[in-house]
Amino acid sequence: MKITNLAFPALLTGALLLPAIAGATLGGSVDSIKSDRKALSAAHRATTSGPGYTVEEIAYDGTTVREFVSPAGIVFGIAWVGYLHPDLTQLLGSYAGEYSTALKQGKRVRGLKRQRVTTDNVVVEKWGHMRALQGRAYAPALVPSGVNIDAIR
Repeated sequence: MKITNLAFPALLTGALLLPAIAGATLGGSVDSIKSDRKALSAAHRATTSGPGYTVEEIAYDGTTVREFVSPAGIVFGIAWVGYLHPDLTQLLGSYAGEYSTALKQGKRVRGLKRQRVTTDNVVVEKWGHMRALQGRAYAPALVPSGVNIDAIR
């Protein structure tokens, strides 16, 4: 019985701490990527660059997350591929509430393998099938000029 009583506080503590370490947030600084990588024990796979942005790629638990960073050091887009979709509440940061509201108001279509939710401030797309799920999220206002949105993959 004591194990059960001790398990609940441990689970509660873990649940409260998880949002703080789960992923860099859209609109957040490049520094959040480095701290998240350490907290997740994720492997840094690559840093690449395109015209007007850099991409930080990390991998953990069968999922690869690419975070697109503007020259000003702000995360303007996030893309992922893996077994599961990541926790979008954490990844979207301040945009999560707006996304959640739009998602609830949208019409659910059975069997739809592609989903797109567009609000005034954020676009979230998810597609794929079990064990091969992909998606991206970006804030159009934060995308640097000259960067093609299709580069966020």
